[in-house]
Amino acid sequence: MKTTIELPEATLRLAKALAAGRGMTLKRFFTEALEEQLRRCSSHNEAPWMDGFGALSDLSVENRRVLAVIEQEFETLSPEDLS
Repeated sequence: MKTTIELPEATLRLAKALAAGRGMTLKRFFTEALEEQLRRCSSHNEAPWMDGFGALSDLSVENRRVLAVIEQEFETLSPEDLS
């Protein structure tokens, strides 16, 4: 099916560059991007107020990294520093 959408020029340029870098057509790039968004939306079957709690789920990797740095730093402290 064909449709027309309006995109900011910078967004289209970035999409074209990313698609080319991945060796895919712009059509395939947009299709996969849209399908991913649709999957995300359809997986949110919880109550609307729960969306706020899941919105930061992408931070889990960063949270683990920060916790690892904190744990590493505490390992360098002497026992008297901890009291």
